[in-house]
Amino acid sequence: MTLNVSRRSLLALGAGLGASTLLGGTAQARAPKLGTQTPYWHRFMLGEAEVTVVSDGPLPLGDPSGTFTGVPKEEVKKMLSDNFLSPDNVVLEQNSPIVNTGDKLILFDTGMGTSKAFGPTTGRQQKSMKEAGIKPEDIDAVVLSHAHIDHIGGIVGADDKPLFPNAQYYIAQSDLEFWTDEGKMGSPLKDFIVHARKNLLPVRDRIVFFKDGQEFLPGVTAIAAPGHTVGHTIFMVSSGGKSFAFLGDLSHHAVLLLERPRMEFSYDTDPKQAANSRVKLLEMLAANKTAVMSYHFAWPGYGHVAKVGEGFHYYPEPMQMNL
Repeated sequence: MTLNVSRRSLLALGAGLGASTLLGGTAQARAPKLGTQTPYWHRFMLGEAEVTVVSDGPLPLGDPSGTFTGVPKEEVKKMLSDNFLSPDNVVLEQNSPIVNTGDKLILFDTGMGTSKAFGPTTGRQQKSMKEAGIKPEDIDAVVLSHAHIDHIGGIVGADDKPLFPNAQYYIAQSDLEFWTDEGKMGSPLKDFIVHARKNLLPVRDRIVFFKDGQEFLPGVTAIAAPGHTVGHTIFMVSSGGKSFAFLGDLSHHAVLLLERPRMEFSYDTDPKQAANSRVKLLEMLAANKTAVMSYHFAWPGYGHVAKVGEGFHYYPEPMQMNL
């Protein structure tokens, strides 16, 4: 093979090598590293409604061994590793959809608020809403899947005053009564009871109860999914012939509790009932090819579930971008 290299090319190559030597043999970047991330919100259309997903920040659970039970811990760790996830620290997201129907602005769940029970990365919802251009006073309805600390914690602020001053609040009556029961203050549930009372009692006069199967807001229908808590509920959200199911805590993890849906989760009030609800409702959603929005799946938590063997697989939806 003959190389046809001109004298000019050789001179240019030599000049380049000389410059590289002067710089210590490495090329220098012309732009500084920014070290910043994109804002924690995402927006898309659902029929005629506009949906904005806002984050309350990552929620680390730590070692999965004591949290995901009923399956050998070695198998749990392998499931995580096989999916390129840390086997030693399970990290959940907290994705809240805000649905603008044109007539109402509806927020689903409110995050951890001021509580740092799961570390410093939570409590971001208000900041995410501001980044998305949504004002708390514009929220007309706050829909609560259940009364656990990471779903009702952002109802009041550090001053214990409601953060959504013009909203009505919607929750299952059984969940409100269970988690605000002062008689449970001496039980292992104390921290959850304290948090629920702190956030729910200041807005008690604005709380509306829904029933299973009820369309309690235009385009929002309650579907009972008990087990995680006594009144845990998922919601079908519909507009213009399109719909998605907001799953709340039907499944905390897109791998562990989908591939093995009868695996138990230590924060469930009734783990067996929670597993039955999970399998029943995921089978329905998969069969109907209904889109899902999961509070705890990887950001922004929107996609589909499909039946695979005895379990399910989650397929994230590509993010819609308005160009």
